Amino acid sequence: MKFKLEGNIPALITPMKKNLEIDFDALRRFVDFQIENGVDAVLPCGTTGESATMSHQEHKKVIETVIDEVNGRIPVLAGTGSNSTKEAIDLTKYAEDVGADACLLICPYYNKPTQRGLINHFKIVAESTNLPVVLYNVPSRTGRNIEAETTIELSKIPNIIGIKEASGNLAQIMKIIKNTENFSVISGDDSLTYTIYMLGGTGVISVATNIVPRLMSDFIKNLRSENYKDARSYHYKLLDLFNVLFIETNPGPVKEAASLFKIAGISNWFLRPPLINPTPENSKKIKETIDALKVF
Repeated sequence: MKFKLEGNIPALITPMKKNLEIDFDALRRFVDFQIENGVDAVLPCGTTGESATMSHQEHKKVIETVIDEVNGRIPVLAGTGSNSTKEAIDLTKYAEDVGADACLLICPYYNKPTQRGLINHFKIVAESTNLPVVLYNVPSRTGRNIEAETTIELSKIPNIIGIKEASGNLAQIMKIIKNTENFSVISGDDSLTYTIYMLGGTGVISVATNIVPRLMSDFIKNLRSENYKDARSYHYKLLDLFNVLFIETNPGPVKEAASLFKIAGISNWFLRPPLINPTPENSKKIKETIDALKVF
């Protein structure tokens, strides 16, 4: 299927057993739960999926399992980025071989390449695959911002089709939207989804969708239908949830929420160190915020 970077796309959390092994059976049930609740695509092995603590073998198996379970019902945007260009190529080629519809490449973290280095990295990876490529800018995680000028330059590469923007920098986001053609900008911050969409964005790659996929799908549906007043109501209804899911380092709070409410009937939502469960005080805030939505 032709991939379009748009709509409501959950950055899937990864079910893990108490021994911290990935629960692949639960992962399949979770994918079905998301599809049943109207999501437009799924993203395995993003930051929210704890890809940073996965071995390459696990990373590949998660991607393959999600693709197999989706079975063509919706697109799969596979997280295949790395701070090593060689590793990113390996993961991207694997995702292509097992049937991913597109790949998401995070800005290389820790080694802090120059903007020229970023262009070179993304160009090399994009040229190694026939998949549509989505860039991922999250400078609070990576230590390096993909500047607007860099994104604009990269947008000229035929199979680089869009960017997940989680910089929180609306001036930068507007500059990208204004100065690119046939290039999608999708929100990487739930709380900025409404604003970015109104500026010309195409949807959200979401943390909150893991917990309330139907509410998020309805939110995006209203935006796409130009029912902006109703969409704004959804935004404010969900705003406390958007905020509380970042009360501690993501995905700690969203996994805590999934555990508290046994999302998709799954109880195996353990976290791999160095991440740790939220404090009891913050866990209480998470529960109270979701209780107020009256969806469970």
